[in-house]
Amino acid sequence: MDEPVGGLEQILRVRREKRDKLAEQGWRPYPNGLEVTHRSSEVRAGGEAPGEVPEGAVRFRLGGRLLSIRGMGKAVFADLWDRDGKIQIQVRKDLVGEEVFARSKLLDIGDLVVVEGPRFTTRRGELTIQVEKIELATKSMHPLPDKHAGLQDVEQRYRQRYVDLIVNRDVRTAFERRIAMIKGIRDFLDQRRFLEVETPILHELLTGAAARPFKTHHNALDMALFCRIAPELHLKRLIVGGLERVYEIGRSFRNEGLSTRHNPEFTMLEFYMAFATYEDLMWLTEEMLSEVSERVTGSTQLPFGGWNEGETPITLDLAGPYPRIPVLDGILDKRPGLDIADPEAVGSELKQLHVEAPEGTPLGKLQMELFEALWEAELVQPTFVVDFPTAVSPLARKKDSNPELTDRFELYVGGRELANGFSELNDPEDQRARFDDQLEAKRRGDEDAMDADEDYCHALEIGMPPTAGEGIGIDRLAMILTNAPSIRDVILFPLLRKLT
Repeated sequence: MDEPVGGLEQILRVRREKRDKLAEQGWRPYPNGLEVTHRSSEVRAGGEAPGEVPEGAVRFRLGGRLLSIRGMGKAVFADLWDRDGKIQIQVRKDLVGEEVFARSKLLDIGDLVVVEGPRFTTRRGELTIQVEKIELATKSMHPLPDKHAGLQDVEQRYRQRYVDLIVNRDVRTAFERRIAMIKGIRDFLDQRRFLEVETPILHELLTGAAARPFKTHHNALDMALFCRIAPELHLKRLIVGGLERVYEIGRSFRNEGLSTRHNPEFTMLEFYMAFATYEDLMWLTEEMLSEVSERVTGSTQLPFGGWNEGETPITLDLAGPYPRIPVLDGILDKRPGLDIADPEAVGSELKQLHVEAPEGTPLGKLQMELFEALWEAELVQPTFVVDFPTAVSPLARKKDSNPELTDRFELYVGGRELANGFSELNDPEDQRARFDDQLEAKRRGDEDAMDADEDYCHALEIGMPPTAGEGIGIDRLAMILTNAPSIRDVILFPLLRKLT
């Protein structure tokens, strides 16, 4: 059962020979209709196992992949892994017969099998299935990485996620945690009478966020379309229609760079709540993150960092309440005496921080660039940044106390933006004026500026109740709950550069 000494071609040749030999002896390499009735977790949950198999013991039938095989004369031990984990199996010649035992000796690490038999505990104290029947489910024709080294090459792990999931069990645990997180979010919102909806992914206009799109073309309609950068305006149309509380968990697409925090195809949660303000959503967000973290990890205290040798992770506290920092107050806290109403003064400060801003950049955008340069890296513990300039918030409601600012927040965790929310602009005339500003920015060369959506303005004329809405990056939240250093660690199939 050991791999032959030699190169890959030699290993592949020997595996083909074993496959053909097993087929000749009656074990088809790719059979169908093999029933599995148990999981390894059910074997482990059956109470204390006997040292020897008693007469009439319960028989278990389970399937999985062989990831370790150890021959011991007239018996073979192997580790069988299924979705729930590992169980040891023992194949004895006197129980399965000489013919079947000879076939089992032709099995390789990576092969999928179905076994049937009772359980017992070995003298070394390991729970084991005593195999009375074994069947080949699938012959693995390519060797797995060395069991001790695992799959270490990060690029290969992302490209061959199917191998990564087999040999790196912590990877499977991370994705199981992501799945539990999404279910927890759904349950949280469903319990509060939000309705889960689906909105279009192909959009005729660029709306809902400031970002560059992926463009495609519909042949039958001869129409240019964009993969959505956000579902926002469709969801708010549903608020106009009277659904009052809606959410969507789905894909969005932005034609931008790759990094440890960015993937062009990503998952977003967006939810909207009529008769609520951005203040209400901040409290709701604290409650949601705290509850989901507790449900998924068992705690609101999470390790963060420590990814490099010698580094010690810190502890993030998701319990709440989270501190709140107004954008302009935050700038003055770092730069006392700065005239934040003077574009030249703000622009000069940005230059000293080596941040370039194009000629004619609005004051509000300069202020936001300066805040991020001064604060972003420090916002490690959950923190709400609030009261954004109107110039960078084309869909948010202006503050009653200062129309240069909006009722908007962003939540930062681990030095990265996690969520964005605001009290929605529901004045159709104000919205049209904001869209005009976006079109002017587009004419000046701002590739991230939005299109004007006249139908959405018409919806606002029908009347949207006072509403607050929010978007949360599902991938980034999964990074936090799994302490992952890269967004690629929480996306099963991230986009990668072509191999040359």
